[in-house]
Amino acid sequence: MFVDSGAPLEPLLAAIEREQLRPIAILRTHAHPDHVEHEDALRDRYGIEVVTRDFSQEGIEAQAILCPGHSDDGVSFLLGDLLFSGDTLFRDSVGGGPAAVVRESVLRLLELPPATRVLPGHTDETTIGREAEENPFVRFWGGQVAEDGSRCRVSGSDGVVLVRSPDYDGKGKLLVRLDDGAELIVGASRVEL
Repeated sequence: MFVDSGAPLEPLLAAIEREQLRPIAILRTHAHPDHVEHEDALRDRYGIEVVTRDFSQEGIEAQAILCPGHSDDGVSFLLGDLLFSGDTLFRDSVGGGPAAVVRESVLRLLELPPATRVLPGHTDETTIGREAEENPFVRFWGGQVAEDGSRCRVSGSDGVVLVRSPDYDGKGKLLVRLDDGAELIVGASRVEL
């Protein structure tokens, strides 16, 4: 199976040919352009469907776990002890979006066994156990670290930084509480400190 279709296709197609594999589906974690870019080409080439729900075929089972927040249609897929988390949970970070919704989705994933391998939509592999112990957002939500406290501005609104983390783009990700009480998870490039 393919998980999302935004990666360059050439290396994937070469591996499929070399290993004589037969794809059976495309698992879509969410419909953002960088995750669905080549869906039509893969569907046409292999005659396969795009899946956004539980999937079972030819002895392969994928459990869909609803994970809204970064996007309304967010889904993570669990295949045995392997989780494809899309843009919900990353190594040391989480997806951007309304903080309460993202938090609920991330905490849902953290109910999985600690040894569950996590393959995010971007960045390095991790495990549920590692993220439960080391992810700055999870540690803040669990009360293990205090808020950062730096004043900031996001899209013209003043607020305070609660959490900072690295992110796959090298700029970082922030959990911000605006002065009106709204909490957002945003890329650091969108925040004036």
